Amino acid sequence: MLPFAFLPNLGTPELLIVGVVALLIFGNRLPSVMRSLGKSVTEFKKGISGIEDEVDQAVTADKRSKPE
Repeated sequence: MLPFAFLPNLGTPELLIVGVVALLIFGNRLPSVMRSLGKSVTEFKKGISGIEDEVDQAVTADKRSKPE
């Protein structure tokens, strides 16, 4: 299935026109949307690194407790 099967003749000029229209519609809110998106990505990365740290600590504690 093609991703743009409903728009078979969608080329570069058409995409540019759609982009300009979207910029005109969302232009005044775009900086705040991008700022909040950046903050959410940063928080997500912090959360993932916290989980990775916990897993690493659990693995090293498990290795220390097992006699070989």
